[in-house]
Amino acid sequence: MPRTADHDERRRQIARSVCGLISEQGLDAVTIARTAAAAGMSVGLVQHYFRTKDEMLLHAFHEVSAAIRSRADERIRAGIEHQRPISHVLAEAMAEFIPLDETRRTEFRVTRAFAGRALDAPALAEVDIETGRQLRKDIAQAVHNGKECGEVAADLDPWPVAVRLAAVTEGLALQVYRDPAGVNGVSTAELSTSVIASELATVFTGECRQYAKSARV
Repeated sequence: MPRTADHDERRRQIARSVCGLISEQGLDAVTIARTAAAAGMSVGLVQHYFRTKDEMLLHAFHEVSAAIRSRADERIRAGIEHQRPISHVLAEAMAEFIPLDETRRTEFRVTRAFAGRALDAPALAEVDIETGRQLRKDIAQAVHNGKECGEVAADLDPWPVAVRLAAVTEGLALQVYRDPAGVNGVSTAELSTSVIASELATVFTGECRQYAKSARV
């Protein structure tokens, strides 16, 4: 029997090739022909899945955004499973957006390129907007949960905090990408951990009652 094509995997393969081209040569280097060559496919096969370059770019932007989101979600799930303080879980989730290794540096370069193109492309802009919106939503939910368990003061409004911490995350990511060597002998990983911890310490000022006896750092 002939093998059934894995269409989702082919779309992911095309998206990976698009992201690879952007990371190595920039967004303008992406064409259907170059993407096909990078993916080891024919131009016709790529066009079977994506009729235009814009459709292909939109799918790639969704894919790279989803990959970052998936890692952050996994951090959250693991933190809940191991009954870790919400502030620690949120710190790890925020760090997934910081380009501290080659994978995250590539993702950052790609998402920055897409964000620039999104200024003139409504469909790409919607992905960019939704990515930022989801980050703020996750942070606000973490702050709300912190209020319920005692880590956060009961009168604190989660949404201004979410906007501030999202801005810190995005700004820190840019600083790390620009200067991956660190500052004054301090590595970017250490700096990032310190900045995130300092910001979260102003919000998560209490101790989680739910995990007080069993929390593991």
